[in-house]
Amino acid sequence: MASNDQTRAHADSQQALLTIENLSVSYGHVNALKHANLQVFKGEIVVLIGANGAGKTTLLETALGINTPLSGAIRFKGKPIGGAAVDRNVRAGICLVPEGRGVFASMSVLDNLLLGAHNNMKNVGKHLQRVYEWFPILEKRQDQIARTLSGGERQMLAIGRALMSSPELIMVDEPSIGLAPIVVNDIFNILRMLNQEGYTILLSEQNANKALKCAHRGYVLETGTVTLSGTAAQLLDDPGVREAYLGA
Repeated sequence: MASNDQTRAHADSQQALLTIENLSVSYGHVNALKHANLQVFKGEIVVLIGANGAGKTTLLETALGINTPLSGAIRFKGKPIGGAAVDRNVRAGICLVPEGRGVFASMSVLDNLLLGAHNNMKNVGKHLQRVYEWFPILEKRQDQIARTLSGGERQMLAIGRALMSSPELIMVDEPSIGLAPIVVNDIFNILRMLNQEGYTILLSEQNANKALKCAHRGYVLETGTVTLSGTAAQLLDDPGVREAYLGA
């Protein structure tokens, strides 16, 4: 976890990689996000914490372009992307690892990975080799059908597929759901490793304790509204966060 001084240095010296301002999103009469504000700086791990239905997935999906904002602004590297098509945002350098792993179950591990490179086939061999270096089990199982993988292996495959698009920002939605504690530890170690390799990560996670311990900063979402933000250390020490999300 980064120090407060390191985190402040991000904000002082850089333009935000991703900026979300006053973002509102509705599904019919349901207001999923209400004037949400968020920034992610290059080199950070930023975590969204909140209960089911708080709007975490909606925020990530809207940043990618899956949902159309009702109002507000989304900027990536300073350029407006609110309402832009998903494939355009992927080409720009954003990717999403969806909740529930989201792999193509009837396809092989290798074919899943190659699908992730559909926007960047020029360097596919280089990126594939890098993914195999990070996740040797995927190379070992490259011809195996994805549905036969364990839950942890499917999560690794989903992350590996996202990396094949050469992203600058990796958004990861609820990576620990349904996984055994020892596998959850492995996944968070992988996220730390990727961050050390230079990837910027925006993470949505109900396991607030695990997520905050690997993050630089965090935001608390409650019923579509950002109610609190701060460094990971500040949120871990906040009495309200501890009571609501850390079981303390």
